[in-house]
Amino acid sequence: MKRLTIDFMVGIFVLIGICSLAFLSIKVATNFNIGSSNNQTYALHASFSNIGSLKVSAPVKVSGFVVGRVTDIHLNTQTYQAVVTMNINDSYKFSNDTSAQILTTGLLGEQYVALQSGADTEYLKNGDTITLTSSAMVLEDLIGKFMTSMTTK
Repeated sequence: MKRLTIDFMVGIFVLIGICSLAFLSIKVATNFNIGSSNNQTYALHASFSNIGSLKVSAPVKVSGFVVGRVTDIHLNTQTYQAVVTMNINDSYKFSNDTSAQILTTGLLGEQYVALQSGADTEYLKNGDTITLTSSAMVLEDLIGKFMTSMTTK
């Protein structure tokens, strides 16, 4: 009888641990839920020649602060550039001459879109396109350029 009680208590403890991990995983994944009903957002678009490994739901940051999320990535079949759609929190306004870059957290970390606002007095509105963009730096390309420059010397 004592063994059965201990096994039951251990089972309950393991179940609570699994439920806690599941709860924390969901909480971390939805930490900045830009699409929730209490956050008003507006959409911005930007075209890049190379997005690297940028993914949907990647953060959009300004000075390291998350202001939105990437909501869609698709290929423009006329220009063959990747079009990135971002939902930006309505409380942040960016000028018409804002630039967008795809950067990486650390050397091999996740990629995100970094915005840098300009000095224009007009602001981007819902559905506008950011025209000043810089594509992702791909590590393999950099290594290839380094290796070819070393062989020519």
